[in-house]
Amino acid sequence: MFSRSSTQTTPAHLKRVDSPLGRIEIASDGAAITSLSIERAGTLPFDELPENSSRLLDLAAKQLGEYFAGKRQNFELPVAFHGTTFQESIWSQLVDIPFGEVMSYGELGLASGRASAGRAVGGAVGANPVPIIVPCHRVLAGNRRITGYSGGNGIPTKVWLLEHEGIEHVA
Repeated sequence: MFSRSSTQTTPAHLKRVDSPLGRIEIASDGAAITSLSIERAGTLPFDELPENSSRLLDLAAKQLGEYFAGKRQNFELPVAFHGTTFQESIWSQLVDIPFGEVMSYGELGLASGRASAGRAVGGAVGANPVPIIVPCHRVLAGNRRITGYSGGNGIPTKVWLLEHEGIEHVA
């Protein structure tokens, strides 16, 4: 499902969709999804670019619509991203967190072989370039407290996603 992607400034393909969280912008290199951004303060990273969709982005939009409608729990999309080896190891673990369940930052650190790397784990989770599809919102503090969220409008966006999945949490 995952492959490495070179850092790109302008996506080969771009599609925007409406969602309960605001507009979502999905980008692709032609073979895989490379980024997903949730509108923040009315803007998206590539707002100045025209849409240039593809079959893959149309499929991603369809699957996101099904997720938001409560009809999909897992995404079946190829994803490619570029990060450090550590970031990529954390991102690949996020996909294994089932719908409606959570993992703590400590558990992610332990699974990555860096049990004491809480800040690094949090940084990697926050740098996830493909939120929702790679479900970083399913990571909470050990006491189920929300410690932050970098997508969309931050913590309110994460609260919405958690509640959508029926995940108990402490805001």
